[in-house]
Amino acid sequence: MISPATIDCAVVGASFAGLACATALARTGMRVTVLERKADAGEKLHTTGIIVKDAIDQIALLDGLPAPLVRRIDGVRLYAPNLRHVDLAAPGYYFLATDTPNVMRWLAQRAEEAGARIAYRTPFGSAMRTQGGFELGDLGTARYIVGADGPSSRVARVFELGENREFLFGVEHEYTGVDLREPSRLHCFIDRRLARGYIGWIVAGVGVVQVGIAGRLRRGLMTATEAMGAFIEKIASIADFRHATPVSVRAGMIPCGGIVSPVAARRVMLVGDAAGMVSPVTAGGIHTALKHGLASGHAIADFLNGKSDDPSETFVKSYPTFRTKRLLRFLFDHFQSDLAFNLLLGTAPVRAAASVVYFHHKGVFKGPRAQASGPRAV
Repeated sequence: MISPATIDCAVVGASFAGLACATALARTGMRVTVLERKADAGEKLHTTGIIVKDAIDQIALLDGLPAPLVRRIDGVRLYAPNLRHVDLAAPGYYFLATDTPNVMRWLAQRAEEAGARIAYRTPFGSAMRTQGGFELGDLGTARYIVGADGPSSRVARVFELGENREFLFGVEHEYTGVDLREPSRLHCFIDRRLARGYIGWIVAGVGVVQVGIAGRLRRGLMTATEAMGAFIEKIASIADFRHATPVSVRAGMIPCGGIVSPVAARRVMLVGDAAGMVSPVTAGGIHTALKHGLASGHAIADFLNGKSDDPSETFVKSYPTFRTKRLLRFLFDHFQSDLAFNLLLGTAPVRAAASVVYFHHKGVFKGPRAQASGPRAV
């Protein structure tokens, strides 16, 4: 428990968005405290932790990210349900697989170096409005509150803001001692039976191989545990995990319905997963969380310094709408067909769709002929 104090902003959640917001605020001289219920910023994470090239290029907060915490992935191998595959790449484009727990610890250290205070084992309970902010009980007072506390946000409930209603459910195992052919690729698997509405994946991460699957949970479908078991059996010809014991297992809900509404109220705003700031198609949210976390910190600092209006009324209008991706989410949910993917994987329309999803229109087939390969081909 921290001593009561008057702070400029309480950021709830030491997430990607929360730490970015806290760092930006602290660098302007604001008194900011991050309230984190866990004992460690890298504890009990629910993300695969892949960072896209766009984030590295655009987010200065990631400058200096230690090389031992990342591993470069240069392309995608996309598998149809029958395990035929195509290799996708884009000139100069890459992803970074990460040692996510230690990346979070590194970001927390950067926030503290900027002057933010992180109060671990300190959950957010409630707040009472005052003329100039909020009474937080034993935690003191705050002039502003940011909810960066995940898809089931306590801040959203307390202030009657919008809550995430649409989710995918994901499970991921991490293994050591298992070889993966083509470790420089993100291996993605389409299979409506096992991953309805999303995909399975394998990625050679930092010191581990990550194997995951996510999809819609619906009555009558197999459970996530059953789907994971069936997925591991299915991919045994590509990488055999059947007799391996995972060194860690993570699972959790992934919001996929777009930005919640309302996403803010007077002197309160949501960012990151709490705001639904996750791509409805790829379920990726790290880039957006960092980008809007930083921007929200600057906007709140300007408001508290008297330079602009409350960003809960203005800045949140810049949040992504995900219109196209919400449409793609609807189509994938309702018209996903294993037969169609088996037949059309190597065609131009699928190539174009994959380019939008993975490379933001930059994607191309790697190699001169762009032909689909069989399930055992390398």
